[in-house]
Amino acid sequence: MKIIYTLLVSLVVLLSPAAAQHTVKRTRIKTIKNTVDAAIQDTTSILYQYYFGKLDSLNNDTVPMRYIQSDPDYYRLFVPIVFYYSPIKQISEMKWQVQMPDTIVGMGKNLLAYDTNLFSHTERANRLVNKVLLNLYLTHPEFVTSTERQIMSRRAFREDVKVKMSSEAKLMKLFKPEGVKDDFGRAHVIIHKPNWWKTGGSGSMQMTQNYISENWYKGGESTNSILGNLQLYANYNDNEKIQFENLFEAKFGFNTVSSDTVRSIRINTDLFRLYSKLGIQQASSKWYYTISGEFNTQFSHNYKANSNDLVSSFMAPANFIFSIGMDYKLKNKKMNLSVLLSPAAYNLRYVGNNKVDETNFGLDEGKKILNDIGSKVQTTLAWTIIPSVVLNSRLYYFTNYKKVETEWENTFNFVLNRYLSTQLFLHARFDDGSTPSEGSSFFQFKEFLSFGINYTW
Repeated sequence: MKIIYTLLVSLVVLLSPAAAQHTVKRTRIKTIKNTVDAAIQDTTSILYQYYFGKLDSLNNDTVPMRYIQSDPDYYRLFVPIVFYYSPIKQISEMKWQVQMPDTIVGMGKNLLAYDTNLFSHTERANRLVNKVLLNLYLTHPEFVTSTERQIMSRRAFREDVKVKMSSEAKLMKLFKPEGVKDDFGRAHVIIHKPNWWKTGGSGSMQMTQNYISENWYKGGESTNSILGNLQLYANYNDNEKIQFENLFEAKFGFNTVSSDTVRSIRINTDLFRLYSKLGIQQASSKWYYTISGEFNTQFSHNYKANSNDLVSSFMAPANFIFSIGMDYKLKNKKMNLSVLLSPAAYNLRYVGNNKVDETNFGLDEGKKILNDIGSKVQTTLAWTIIPSVVLNSRLYYFTNYKKVETEWENTFNFVLNRYLSTQLFLHARFDDGSTPSEGSSFFQFKEFLSFGINYTW
C-alpha cells in the first residue's frame, strides 16, 4: 500500500505547476493523501474480511459453541469418537516451500496473490479438528468406539431404494389405531432376608498299614491304624460389630497291636470338643472384646498295654474352660488367624470314673473336681501355603501361676484331589501339673502320618 501512496503523490507533483500553484498544490496533495489513506483502510478491511474474517470464530472463546456445532465441518467432534486416518497423515506430512513476496497484479478482482487452499474454511477446520482428535487419541484412547475402516465397510443408506411393503399390508390397516394395553406383566421380585449364619464342615478318614512276617530276620510286628476326623461349624457375623463362632470337633483313631496279649485293638486318638466364642468388635480395629467357652473329653475307655488298668474314659477327665479377654483377627485370601488373650480364665476339670487315677490329671487323691483360675492364650491358624498344602494349627496355653498346661496341634493336609489327601498330624503337649510315668518328663509328643479320603462342605 505504501508503494501505491508514493506513486500517487509523485504523479500529482509532476502534473502541478511548480511555482505558480504552490499553495494549491499543497492543498491538493493533502486532499489526495486523505483520499488515498481512506482507500487503503477500506481496501485492507475488505481484504481481511474476505480472506481471514470468517476464520475468527475458530480461536474466539466468546463465540457460542452452538455456532461451531452447527458448522458441518466440525461434525467429527460431536459424534461418537472414531479413529480417523487423516490426523496421523497430517502430522506425518512434510510440506514446505519458499513463499515468494506478494506482488501487485492490478486493481481487479484479485488485489493480492494468495493460496486459496491455505485460507479455505473447510481446510482450516479439518486441520484444527485433526489436531484435537490426535490429542484425544494419545490421552484418552478408551473413548474411541470405532475406526474409519469399520465405518466405511458398512452399507450406506440409499434414498433411491424404496422399501418393499408386504402384499398383505392393506392401506386401511396403516391408519387403524392400535389398542392400548394396560397389562404390562407382573414383576417377579424375591427379597431374601439377610442370613448372617454360615455353616459347613469337613471330614476325613485316614489309614496306615504295615505288614511284617513272623519270621522276619530283624523282628517286628504288623500294624494297621485308622483315624477319623469330623469338624462342624456354625458362625454368625453381622459384618458390623458381632461375631459368634461355634465349633464341634471329633477325632477317633485306633491301631492293631499284635504284641498286646489282652486286646488286639488299642485306641490312640480320642477327642470330643465343643468350642464357642462371642466377640464384639472395637471401632475401626481388628480387635474384639471376647467371651469364650470350651468343653472337651473323650468317647471311650482307654487301657494300659497288656493290662486292664483304666487310664481314661468318657468324662474322666472332662474340662470346661471359660475366659474373658481380647481377640485379634487377621483374615485374607490365604490366611485366617485368631489370637485370643485372656487375662481372666477359669478351668474346671472333672474326673467322674472311680477306676481312673485322678492324680494323673493334676487332682488330689480322692478329689473329683479341680478348680483353676489363671490366664489363657489360644491361637488358631488356617493357612493355605499353596493350593495343595493346607496347615491347620491350634496353640493352647493356660497357667494358674503355679503350673502350666500347653498344647500345640498341627495338621498338614496334602491335597491330591477333592477326595484324596495325605495328612501329617503333630501334637506336642506340656503339663507339669500331672504325674508323669517313671523315667519320663512333663513333655509329651504324638505324630501320625496317613493317607485317605477327605471331603469339605
